[in-house]
Amino acid sequence: MKVMICTAVIFCMASAALAGEIYGTLTDAGKPVPAGTKIEIAVGGKTFTGETDKTGTYHVIATEKGKGVLIANYKDQKLEASIFSYEKATRYDWTVEIVEGKLTLKRK
Repeated sequence: MKVMICTAVIFCMASAALAGEIYGTLTDAGKPVPAGTKIEIAVGGKTFTGETDKTGTYHVIATEKGKGVLIANYKDQKLEASIFSYEKATRYDWTVEIVEGKLTLKRK
């Protein structure tokens, strides 16, 4: 019985360690977006947050895996793009573009 409990505890701890790291850069017109630009990752019914630094780099740990959405809160708009959260780190570099008069995210 003790072996089963220890195994269950170890399995739960290992599952938490398999969080998906989502990171990359966000630029506008070839320049980094301002530091502090809020980034949200929505996946598996949960939302994980982060923000950019002065180089436009962001880093978010999503404990859920699967298809999701990256949301950049930029210039009073919510720019959305599809992403996928894996067990391993995944890099997504984005550039802000204007499409039909609206700001959008395009993967580099």
